[in-house]
Amino acid sequence: MSSPATPRALADVRRLVVKIGSTLLVEEEAGTIHRTWLHALADDVAMLRARGTEVLIVSSGAIAVGRRHLGLTRGVPKLEEKQAAAATGQIRLAHAYQEALARHDITVAQVLLTLDDTEERRRHLNARSTLATLLRLGAVPVINENDTVATSEIRFGDNDRLAARVAAMMNADALVLLSDIDGLYTADPRRDPAARFIPEVPAITAAIEAMAGEAPPGYSSGGMVTKLAAARIATGAGCRMAIADGRGLHPLAALDAGGRATWFLSKVEPLTARKRYIAGSLKPTGTVVLDAGAIRALYSGKSLLPAGVTAVEGSFERGDAVIVRAPDGREVARGLIAYSAADARRIIGHKSREIEAILGYRGREELIHRDDLVLSGSPETASETATAEGKRA
Repeated sequence: MSSPATPRALADVRRLVVKIGSTLLVEEEAGTIHRTWLHALADDVAMLRARGTEVLIVSSGAIAVGRRHLGLTRGVPKLEEKQAAAATGQIRLAHAYQEALARHDITVAQVLLTLDDTEERRRHLNARSTLATLLRLGAVPVINENDTVATSEIRFGDNDRLAARVAAMMNADALVLLSDIDGLYTADPRRDPAARFIPEVPAITAAIEAMAGEAPPGYSSGGMVTKLAAARIATGAGCRMAIADGRGLHPLAALDAGGRATWFLSKVEPLTARKRYIAGSLKPTGTVVLDAGAIRALYSGKSLLPAGVTAVEGSFERGDAVIVRAPDGREVARGLIAYSAADARRIIGHKSREIEAILGYRGREELIHRDDLVLSGSPETASETATAEGKRA
């Protein structure tokens, strides 16, 4: 993948995740939101959306906003006090985003997640489906950790890693971490004036990891260590990542125009990485058997519809991995199924438009969407099998 550190650096980005650190968004002592900065960021988001880029925002700042309003201004608050601050601060934070983006007639949706929501399979699927639907309907999801229940996230201040998980989950093309530093250096530039800036990181090696250090007091709690952890997650999922200085107005426009940043590059495309995960990292819990027409459809790039399935075997739930087989038992694909085994058995052989009448609810038209499907073997072999099965039928 070529370096994106050129003018219009975000021009080819179809889906972008932006993480905003609390020091950029909130004046911590006063607990007030930097509204001028936020409105400038909203202008950038509107500009990118006008170009066809879908934008998701992962935002810190709820605890910093909420502390003052609860009178938690002295010393280091206890864990339960941080959770209480997050509960009240999140309301004000969401309203500020709503106000800023409403100037561009953009709808905001608040989504609270934990790392578990991005890692546990069924919760991952539900979160991904909700976020994809919001993007399809033209909204900008503003995502924050569900700090009131996710205690480990508060202790480690890990919105960097959450943003990377969101980018991986949503097959994003790029992740931008807006921070109080303009990128990765060979050492901490706040302490070492001889530290050299690194504009591009093709791979995260031990030498690169050794350059990270803890954030000094008064700066965002994640520090460079969690940013490198985020880079590992994002690039492993086929998503390039930038660490950029967000302190000025219009930080995304500046980055897009070739502004200074460290870009971490990925060697794989997002969908390729996701399909590699489906093919090799998940243990199948069931099987679906197809007719000849469905096999041909899969190898022509289409999704698996219920009408082409002749049998369902095993016990599985929505979002589980299943094996897709030809009538002779040969494996032709693996994928993540959109229905439980019980519901799948009821709708196989039927048209997608009949699903709601059969099940009593409107689910997905596909049994397995093509983005959640990994084919096995070659199209030529599949065609031969499908032809033979068609003749026998």
